[in-house]
Amino acid sequence: MKMFRGARRADLDAILKIYARARQAMADSGNPTQWGDHFPPQELLEEDIDSNRLFLYLVNGELEGVFAFILGPDPTYARIEDGKWLNDTLPYGTIHRLASAGRHPGVAAAVITWCLEHCESLRADTHADNKIMQHLLEENGFTRCGIIHVEDGTPRIAYQKMSLTLPLRRD
Repeated sequence: MKMFRGARRADLDAILKIYARARQAMADSGNPTQWGDHFPPQELLEEDIDSNRLFLYLVNGELEGVFAFILGPDPTYARIEDGKWLNDTLPYGTIHRLASAGRHPGVAAAVITWCLEHCESLRADTHADNKIMQHLLEENGFTRCGIIHVEDGTPRIAYQKMSLTLPLRRD
């Protein structure tokens, strides 16, 4: 059985283990700098939990994935370079900090599908060295839109996917 639910503080130990595994997998695949040794910090995860924006993906009752899902404008997406958003007028949601326990395939696809049930437009971004996430996003129907800069000024590749339930625009 597969299900999603909001994360709770009681889940923190298991969540931290998944992020530690993800940092190691990122480093092993040639992306040691995006999350370094300590991202995301526990304080950020606690803030995500308290703000009801950290979610868990459970498979047969076991934690398989964790991600932040945030509805509404993301300040880092206000400016995009070397491209443009597919749609910059619709309200959107954003996936951040997606990590998997690595036991089951299809975590990214399940998370993306779930998020698109809650918004018409979905955005994500990733580091240039994160080839795995770039592949997962593109494999799941995201379009590379350009470059955004995160809070510390470093560039990220920006992606967007529109809900398939939207009527086609006829301009």
